[in-house]
Amino acid sequence: MTTSAPGPAASRPGPVAPASVQRRRVTVRGVVQGVGFRPFLHNLATGLHLTGHVTNTGDGVVAEVEGAPVAVARFCARIADEAPPLALVESVHDQEVPVAGDSGFLIVASDKGGPVRTLVSPDTATCADCLRELADPGDRRHRHPFITCTHCGPRFTIVTGLPYDREHTTMADFPMCPDCAREYSDPGDRRFHAQPVACPSCGPRLRMIVAPAAPGLRPRHVVAPDPNDRSLGGPVVADPVREARELLSDGAILAVKGLGGYHLACDAANKGAVALLRRRKARGDKPFALMAREIGDIEHLVHLGAAERELLTGAVRPIVLMRRRTTPLEAPPGAPRPVDGVAPGSPDLGVMLPYTPVHQLLLGLPGEEHAGPRLLVMTSGNLAGEPIVTDDGEALERLADLADAWLLHDRPIHVPCDDSVVRVCDGELLTLRRSRGHAPLPVTLPLPVPPALAVGGDLKNTFCLGRDRKAWLSAHIGDMDDLATQHAFACAEEQLEEITGVRPELLAVDRHPGYRSARWARHNAGERPVVRVQHHHAHIASTMAEHGLDGSRPVIGVAFDGTGYGDDGAVWGGEILLADYDGFHRCAHLGYVPLPGGDSAVQRPYRMALAHLHAAGIGWSGDLPCTAACPEQELPLLRKQLERNLNCVPTSSMGRLFDAVSSLAGVCHLARYEAQAAIELEAAAVRADGAYGQPYSFGLLPAGGGPAASMTADPEPVLAAVVEDVRAGVPAPVIAGRFHASVAALVRRVCALARERHGLETVALTGGVFANAVLSSACAAGLREDGFTVLRHHRIPPNDGGLALGQLVVAARAAGGTG
Repeated sequence: MTTSAPGPAASRPGPVAPASVQRRRVTVRGVVQGVGFRPFLHNLATGLHLTGHVTNTGDGVVAEVEGAPVAVARFCARIADEAPPLALVESVHDQEVPVAGDSGFLIVASDKGGPVRTLVSPDTATCADCLRELADPGDRRHRHPFITCTHCGPRFTIVTGLPYDREHTTMADFPMCPDCAREYSDPGDRRFHAQPVACPSCGPRLRMIVAPAAPGLRPRHVVAPDPNDRSLGGPVVADPVREARELLSDGAILAVKGLGGYHLACDAANKGAVALLRRRKARGDKPFALMAREIGDIEHLVHLGAAERELLTGAVRPIVLMRRRTTPLEAPPGAPRPVDGVAPGSPDLGVMLPYTPVHQLLLGLPGEEHAGPRLLVMTSGNLAGEPIVTDDGEALERLADLADAWLLHDRPIHVPCDDSVVRVCDGELLTLRRSRGHAPLPVTLPLPVPPALAVGGDLKNTFCLGRDRKAWLSAHIGDMDDLATQHAFACAEEQLEEITGVRPELLAVDRHPGYRSARWARHNAGERPVVRVQHHHAHIASTMAEHGLDGSRPVIGVAFDGTGYGDDGAVWGGEILLADYDGFHRCAHLGYVPLPGGDSAVQRPYRMALAHLHAAGIGWSGDLPCTAACPEQELPLLRKQLERNLNCVPTSSMGRLFDAVSSLAGVCHLARYEAQAAIELEAAAVRADGAYGQPYSFGLLPAGGGPAASMTADPEPVLAAVVEDVRAGVPAPVIAGRFHASVAALVRRVCALARERHGLETVALTGGVFANAVLSSACAAGLREDGFTVLRHHRIPPNDGGLALGQLVVAARAAGGTG
């Protein structure tokens, strides 16, 4: 966007301008620092024979250009269209100022005054130019693990303040050598004012440390210590990358320092190494993410379309979930094949390609002979439930029981940032975790909000800062039941305030009385108001905000998840609400069943199946898989608990119904990670491949009279039909397919009734259950066939990772307006 307006005269006197000379001050806002914007403007101005200067400020990039009016106009017009690849230009404002008579065009020192209104770039994958230099034996940065330029590399995770200059990054302690300084100062060089620029002479250094207790694993190539080495103690390895490759080939587990934290890595084709990592990390059966050297190493394993290829090779390089091939294709020569233990029971493989030079060196440069593994497990460096490790000292301590060796370096990570996770559903992006490569880019809001902070939920926590028409979502924080995660939350919130300049005047929290995120907000609110937002209302508002709806008309919001605190004190999660930003009406919900023992029922889906059968009046006969899965001594205790309603909170959760059907069909009885039963039920439905016949049918009961009456979806007919199929020996994939189709049919039916009663035509699908691609696709297809406009999440997660955005806009309205 380019706007022009005559501005006030500058305070300093200048020479009288001839008619053929004009000077304009140009302010560019957006992601314009740390992306080569000042060099870009320098080259644009000099190419148009303009004089003046450019600088970074807290307000963005500000340039003054002087010369022929036609050339000045061209300068202003070309900024947005020709901006550097990592830049995001939000606005270009220019105003006329007096002529100064400059003799050239300069990049001047940053202006550190004024409010912070600029944006920080996310970290991005190594660009093609840097990769070519990395592989070129004649280049001075050949195999340099920290090669970067203005078009790639670390940004968000190394920023300590604004304006974005080297002194405000974790590169401040690495003085540039003369060669790097020349590149940094040369307007014609790709590294002109690239703040992380470095080389083997002056940059960060890799270091390999092998645990003394690692049996059979010792550094092979030790050299004398370097007195100038700034990294941690221990034996000094001549070639840490070579050593790391050999250790991985030997079956070792490595802690590898990345952009936003440590990963734990092992050879994905080594059954023993994968099993050992799973045991050490206490990960249960949760799938591991993979890092492949190149696309050719995975295309025989997964269904890989054009959209997936673009995501894998783009600047973000997220983990991309892709459907596994039922029958893998013949692998090309040398292509690896991961062991079954990488993602047991999952219909998908999560894969990413290298996004740092260290990753690329580990997996092998293009064209080089490579003896190490070409496919690595690459999972977050932490224990289950803890935040990702970023500090080197903490890595040696907290990962001591997990890793056999550490491949680390001495460039500090200022901000933790885990990998983003995405998938493609019906050809459209579905973000499941919005973190590296996206944070801290803002989301444009459909309405202005006051300076505010929404703290999100307790699972998959992210928080959100907002002001005017921008919302900044944090990187993925994690689950708030761990003290280290709560500390990470507080540090990340302070840092995001610093780089956005948002000073919250309002806080938004979930209504759950026990949420630790809400407790933190209340403790830190001071005199600021705290607005409580219902969980599923926030989910629907998040969908509306992502799609730019101004809230002038309600939507039919289908919010399906595992747990959300309801207004009646029950655990909600199978909700269809008529909602806008101001409020909601509960149009329909899944019928209540007892949740016996809270978390114990979540972790043991057979308990959820037996609770559903009890509520439906269906006996617990021994021929049912869920009954057989329940320990014999537990059955009478559970029956008594349900009959007497002891420690049984009522729940309408669709996530828990998925758990129940998963166990009832014999798919999953024990959940060792979140949503395991539902994920494995989805995998079974995928195997059915549409060959499952007619769906089951929910009952639909009115809860009262009048058009405002809510409806209850009764699962009893579905459960009875599933039991009948189980006893008839119907395969689990067919049962799973029918169940998914029955939930989609329920959504279609209730939405049709809501349209008939209320005249609404837009449906928002949200909540963690809609991470299920089979269900999401079926619901969307049926609703569109019925003429509805369907809103699904693309850039914001449907799970609790997107909750804070909805909290923000709802709280802004509840607090008395916006702006």
